[in-house]
Formats: sequence, C-alpha cells, structure tokens
Amino acid sequence: MAMKIRLARGGSKKRPFYRIVAADSRMPRDGRYIEKLGTYNPLLPKDDEARVKMDLDRVKHWLGEGAQVTDRVSRMLEAAGVVDKKDRANPKKGEPHKKARERAEEKATKAAEAAAAPVEEAPAEEAVAEETAVAEAPAEEAASAETAEAAPDAETPAQEPADEAVAKDAPAEEEPAS
Repeated sequence: MAMKIRLARGGSKKRPFYRIVAADSRMPRDGRYIEKLGTYNPLLPKDDEARVKMDLDRVKHWLGEGAQVTDRVSRMLEAAGVVDKKDRANPKKGEPHKKARERAEEKATKAAEAAAAPVEEAPAEEAVAEETAVAEAPAEEAASAETAEAAPDAETPAQEPADEAVAKDAPAEEEPAS
C-alpha cells in the first residue's frame, strides 16, 4: 500500500480549507484517509500561526513508515524544518511569454532611438521654447484688446436706456396721428 501525506479539500465554494492527511494513494483526494495530521487555511495571512497547523510527531512517524509527501505539503514541512529543502529546477520560471518579450523588444528599440535622438532634438527643444514665447505675446495683446472692447460695452448699456425712451415716445406720437 502506497501512503501519501497530502491535502484533502474541505470548506465551501470559494472558501477553501484543507486537512493535511495520511491516506492511501489510491483513494480520492477528498475521500477516505487513515489519519488527520493537521490543517491548512489559505485564507489567513501568511504570517499567521493558525494558517498551517500540524502534528509534527505523527508526520515524522508516517515519513518513517515510507509515506510520500506531495509538493505543497513538502513546502509546508520545509518551512517547519521537518524536511530538508529541495532544489527545484524550473528553468522557465520567471521567463516572460511571447507578447511580453515583444513588448520588451519594442521598448528597447524605442529607448535606443531616444538615446540617439536627443542630440538632434536639442535644437528642436529651443525652437519650441521660442515658439512658446512668441505665442504668449499675442495672447497678451489679445487680452488687452478684450479689455478695450469691454469698455465700450460698458458704455452701450448707458446709451440703450436713452434709445428706449425715444422708442417709447415715438409710438405714442404715432397713435394720435392715426
């Protein structure tokens, strides 16, 4: 009989909770097990002591009996200091996928172009500064013109009441003439 120390999932939907169990490798993941060795609650913070609880004496007993440990439980036992840390060779770990590599290449080419371009762009930046100074001067003239236009507008309302008074008198004169 091949023994495994593994996780058996419990808990509800979207709320996982695991039992660390010693079970026959032929049994279902959440099925029959021989002994419960601890619990694992992934919803708790990593630094919480209640995240992983194990009966280390019983775990050592089952390891002595020849039980195999799954990768996830092995990592927990490594953290507890029961099992020596294994060297895991994953040559593709951290290697970006195709699209990420393409984006990195585009970024590198743009950076190379930008590194070569500042020598040519320095005069262009000076021209932009001159254009900005020239553009500000007409804006100041336009502002003074607006102020000058605002003054006649202020006089116009004073003239309008006089025009209205004449207009009121004129219809009154026309009515008696008819």
